[in-house]
Amino acid sequence: MLTQLINGHILTPQGWIKDGSVLISNGKILEVTNSDLAVIGAKVIDVKGMNIVPGFVGMHIHGGGGRDYTESTTEAFEVATKAHLMHGATTVFPTLTSTSFENIIRAVRVCEESMKTNKVIKGLHIEGPYLNPKMAGHQWEKYLSEPNPDEYVGLIESTSCIRRWDISPEINGGYEFGKYTSSKCILTAITHTEAEYDDIKKAFSAGFTHAAHFYNAMPGFHKRREYKYEGTVESVYLTDGMSVEVIADGKHLPATILKLVYKLKGVDQTCLVTDALKYAAFDGEVDDPEYVIENDVCKWADHSSLAGSLATMDKLVSVMVNKAGIPLEDAVRMASETPAKIIGVDESKGTLQKGKDADIVILDKDTNVRCVFSFGDIVEGTNTMIH
Repeated sequence: MLTQLINGHILTPQGWIKDGSVLISNGKILEVTNSDLAVIGAKVIDVKGMNIVPGFVGMHIHGGGGRDYTESTTEAFEVATKAHLMHGATTVFPTLTSTSFENIIRAVRVCEESMKTNKVIKGLHIEGPYLNPKMAGHQWEKYLSEPNPDEYVGLIESTSCIRRWDISPEINGGYEFGKYTSSKCILTAITHTEAEYDDIKKAFSAGFTHAAHFYNAMPGFHKRREYKYEGTVESVYLTDGMSVEVIADGKHLPATILKLVYKLKGVDQTCLVTDALKYAAFDGEVDDPEYVIENDVCKWADHSSLAGSLATMDKLVSVMVNKAGIPLEDAVRMASETPAKIIGVDESKGTLQKGKDADIVILDKDTNVRCVFSFGDIVEGTNTMIH
């Protein structure tokens, strides 16, 4: 079956094409052209002047649709992934919160099996349990530990599905962990850290090339007694080549900070991530007394702090465009092309180019998702272009 998308503004790596077309065949992009003349034998889909952009790459998602990936079950993986696919995340890396090592092993096996049947899932992302206790939050205390090669080496050698692992680099064994994981082509990121400049330099040299949920769970410029010190934030800014991700839900960071990250790190080094909890894209009741949902964000019930995001990938793009004033093409790239490159799936994901997977999102002028294509097929329930 040959499908042709016409009458849209197409975002390509070279910029926008107006009134061109995208040809899709066998789940792949056959061609992106500046002609919208109907191709003989093709099923023509008129997108009515809307934007045709690459599918989003969700490289930090803990759950959705009422399910959490740390449940380590096939059903949880399927439900959460589908919830985010409906909002344009055509590539997903399920993310584990800090948990027991036994549960990490279970999640690895579930991920391996899920990847055989669900092509949206491209690998596993582990956050913790090797975290600085001062920065980890009380919810994970019982699982925290220092990196133990007897644990992580054997696990990593047993699978190819682990694509990213985040820890606090400054804890005992942290730098050795980074050297090992980066040598295995696993994206290794700093998270829940109080590292200062010398720590970040050492971490970067050891293989930590990415900063998870930038600004969150890490200090900025601060004072100890009479002297002032740079924080993790400033240290990351000063480290050329270290990429960052921001939770651009409009709650975790204000628009001014989103603009600053965009200005200083740039499109090629900045990813948009949801860091979403299981209550993202979920209409049911909150079943955990520790959490409360208010103002489109999840908070601790005592209102002491935010507990996590409820965002989907389309929400991030919308916030960057409508609140932070970022051009649409740059916001989309930070949700698709940049994360695809950083986590290493850009050979088939992240841009609309010949030969890549036909993962496509149709956005209207208000950045609402009107249709999602996954491997060339319309995701059921997303086609609202004709309504």
